[in-house]
Amino acid sequence: MNIESLTTFFMWCFVINGGLLIFWVIMLLAAGDFIYRMHSQWFPMPRETFNVIMYAFLGLFKIFFLFFNLVPYLALLALG
Repeated sequence: MNIESLTTFFMWCFVINGGLLIFWVIMLLAAGDFIYRMHSQWFPMPRETFNVIMYAFLGLFKIFFLFFNLVPYLALLALG
């Protein structure tokens, strides 16, 4: 495996996971009530708890996205 192929791999990881992150945010903003109703049928919880859980998972995903996709991509760009 060479640096160019690793750079391409991490670029596509960055693009795909960034798209998922943006999609998740848009879905929560546009259809948050629907998502809450769907999930509360499976796991009964108050709306405030649902909001905290979604906010925490969104923050965790963003941290993992930056740490495991963006940082290696930038490091490989600096090396190449």
